[in-house]
Amino acid sequence: MSNFNVFMDLPIYQEALEASVNHPDLMVASINSGLINQTFKVIVRANGYKFILQQINDEVFAEPEMVQANYKKIWEYLFYDGAPKNIPFPVTVPKPLNFMNDSMLFCDSHKKFWRKFEFIERANTIHTATNCAQAKKVAQTFGCLTSSFEFFNTDNLNITIPGFHDLSLRFRQFKKSLHTRKFERLLKASPAIDLLKKRERYVSFYEVITESDQFEKRLMHHDAKISNILFDEDTGKVICPVDFDTCMPGYYFSDLGDMIRSMAGSEAESSANYDEIYIRKDFYEAILDGYLEVMKELLTDAEKKYIHYAGLLIIYMQAMRFLTDYLNGDVYYKTAYPEQNFDRAMNQLTLLQNLEEFLSVNYNFKM
Repeated sequence: MSNFNVFMDLPIYQEALEASVNHPDLMVASINSGLINQTFKVIVRANGYKFILQQINDEVFAEPEMVQANYKKIWEYLFYDGAPKNIPFPVTVPKPLNFMNDSMLFCDSHKKFWRKFEFIERANTIHTATNCAQAKKVAQTFGCLTSSFEFFNTDNLNITIPGFHDLSLRFRQFKKSLHTRKFERLLKASPAIDLLKKRERYVSFYEVITESDQFEKRLMHHDAKISNILFDEDTGKVICPVDFDTCMPGYYFSDLGDMIRSMAGSEAESSANYDEIYIRKDFYEAILDGYLEVMKELLTDAEKKYIHYAGLLIIYMQAMRFLTDYLNGDVYYKTAYPEQNFDRAMNQLTLLQNLEEFLSVNYNFKM
């Protein structure tokens, strides 16, 4: 490990993304499952020791030190002096590792920040839930994450992405985007713009949540997708959730809503087959049942009463973010073709309309 810091300072990042790096002391392979940070599996040739090496994306996380400080607080809460607490949580959370100077972050000559984690053997990442049992496991896991921090002071956490799930902020950004001079896009998006405007009531309800003491702030993952859970490749059991960079104080709808958005629909958010999108009743019920199985005793009466708003708020917000980016000229989300953000927005708007109808028919839930 004597040459590790030298290795870190070499301009090899792009090569490492494409293939293993031919380094005399280390074997490096890219892990391409994440969309934000650059992640690598590193093996020390001398003894076979493995660890995860990750570059924090400072375009998304402007202050990497705050991100890693949050991870340390979360880890120490779960593992005080290395001993797991007696909590209903899969506690094999990847341990943060120090560099040779005992720092948890390494800043290279390009002013990029890196960190290390323990490597978990036999871990598998799933990108799409293929059955209800998987969806329920995901909901239970993210519910356990929040419930495990019931007595944790969330004020101690840094806000790594300000306004991430702030629906009022996203609506203001949407209205600002309507002043674009990209007139062809504005014309094409006109029907979608009207659909979003007609649902401003969701923004009003979000403001009720944030102004009322009947809705509590808790630790939320804020990116509650099946791809952010590690499964045992042999048994299929949950090992642990990962990617805590967006763990911040939040409200009840964030994680539950994102699970509904990402698993209850029949099509992925990248699909332009709008006519094929519908709400899978068995998946929706599995997500709700799994989450409430863990969180029911912690939720307030108001949160239980308005539990079905979770998916509506998150899907509405994501549709708005995609359309805002489309009108702004695709400056935030990476796109593979010019109209992709428009297609993403229409996908989410279709999902939203279908969820509204689904909740009305199956739960007599009126918005």
